Amino acid sequence: MTEIVFVIEHALEGGYTARALGQSIFTEADTEAQLRVAVQDAVHCHFDEGTSPKVIRLHFVRDELLAA
Repeated sequence: MTEIVFVIEHALEGGYTARALGQSIFTEADTEAQLRVAVQDAVHCHFDEGTSPKVIRLHFVRDELLAA
């Protein structure tokens, strides 16, 4: 595996959640900077040494409502 993708969303209670696509990895943090570190830590803990992906892609999802 060369790349792993995380879907990043705002948590209802504040902060961010990160969920990996195709893997059972989930983490959360209060800020974007903390989230980047948490995602890297989670990936390194999930994969054995030498088998972790070379690239971690963060896909930020934002919902926005507009008045019609």
